[in-house]
Amino acid sequence: MNRHVSFRTRAHRRSGGQVLIFFTLWLPLFFGMTALVIDFGFIYFYQSELNASTQAAALAGAYAMSQPSATTSSVTTAVTNFSGTSGNLNSYSNLSSVSLVSGSPQFKCLNTLTTVFGLQCYGPSSSNAIVVSQKVKVPLLFLQYFGDRAATLTATATAAMKGAAPAPYNVVIVVDSTRSMQDTDSDSKCNNTRISCALAGVRILLQGLSPCPPNLSSCGSATGGNVSNSVDRVSLLTFPGVSTGTVANDYNCSGNSPTIEKYAYPFPSTSTYQIVNFSSDYRSGDKSSSLSSSSNIVAAAGGKSGCSGLQPIGGAGTYYAQIIYTAQAYLAAEQALYPQAQNVMILLSDGDANASSSDMPGASTTSTTYMSTRQQCHQAVTAAQAATAAGTLVYTVAYGAEASGCATDTNPTITPCQTMQQMASASSYFFSDYTATGGSSSCISAAQPITGLNNIFTTIVTDLTSVKLIPNSTT
Repeated sequence: MNRHVSFRTRAHRRSGGQVLIFFTLWLPLFFGMTALVIDFGFIYFYQSELNASTQAAALAGAYAMSQPSATTSSVTTAVTNFSGTSGNLNSYSNLSSVSLVSGSPQFKCLNTLTTVFGLQCYGPSSSNAIVVSQKVKVPLLFLQYFGDRAATLTATATAAMKGAAPAPYNVVIVVDSTRSMQDTDSDSKCNNTRISCALAGVRILLQGLSPCPPNLSSCGSATGGNVSNSVDRVSLLTFPGVSTGTVANDYNCSGNSPTIEKYAYPFPSTSTYQIVNFSSDYRSGDKSSSLSSSSNIVAAAGGKSGCSGLQPIGGAGTYYAQIIYTAQAYLAAEQALYPQAQNVMILLSDGDANASSSDMPGASTTSTTYMSTRQQCHQAVTAAQAATAAGTLVYTVAYGAEASGCATDTNPTITPCQTMQQMASASSYFFSDYTATGGSSSCISAAQPITGLNNIFTTIVTDLTSVKLIPNSTT
């Protein structure tokens, strides 16, 4: 046997020993890296679950905030019910020790939501958003051998009461066109005839609603004022009513005036309160900001060049109850065609019902209930409350409501401002343009203390959206 071993063989033997040494030295680092990957994988999974439950709790809280009877207690209960804490709807068996961070939920009045989106702070504790924070301590599998037995995870989510795309709406807008709407509103927020100011608000509403789904570049052609894939359908009503044969004069730009009809009982088939039927052709697409000049409802709202739109001819006093019942009937019929849609009624007037007996042929002069010449403002409240009971969201806009009026209501008495307030489905659905000429500074909505019809209709558009998550950094 050759006693001389080659240099290559001896070197190979020495390198084998070195590999063993290096392997022994690197083995703890290898296991440490493996532990790090596995534990951080679990932490990522746990954090995702905690984030999801926190976001769900924030959205539930924001929805609860937007309800008419919301309180800090009811909202906190909603947050807890949808949180990840043990026994609640979004708890996980592997995250059994989740808890709400001390002080959570927090009710916020975020200036961005108010100034940019018109979302007033009418939620509990004068809020328009909610912040929810949760925490949990999770055990570590391998890293505990390196000194860390558990990791504490936290998650925070902020949700606005409104702002996300809503469900479809059937909307009826009722605009006062009695003779007083010819007067000038010299308030700097409009400084035009009252009817012009009112119709400008209607156009803001049409610009904010969705004629068709947002994923479509165009709504397509319309038949009878509606596109085939409509989302929000809008109808314009006015009082006093007009004859069916001349109603088109409020939108056909003919220069002719419609014939005013009285508040007859029963209401004849030759008369109508509806100027334009439910329509979804008011914009060519959901992302289009310009109103369509070929739409009758746009023309009636003064949005077509050379066309004045709805005309405040007058000829009869103000009587609300009949048109409210009529508007609700239209909404019920439309909802039968579109069961997934939410019915909405928006009523704009000064709130003073004052029709004479000659304006109301066939009505009782002794009764105090519908249809009667007495207690006219209370009859309007009853009609609006019936619409609310049927599921309709009733918004009221007191336009220059005076401090006194409703002379037909004597037992009990009621003011025009109180009438508009009580007709709204909730305090947050009542608005008042109290700086309008003739308006009373005492007629201010506590829940929506804004004025100016443009601001009011911008807020209504925002209010017709649903809750949404927003960045935690929103101020």
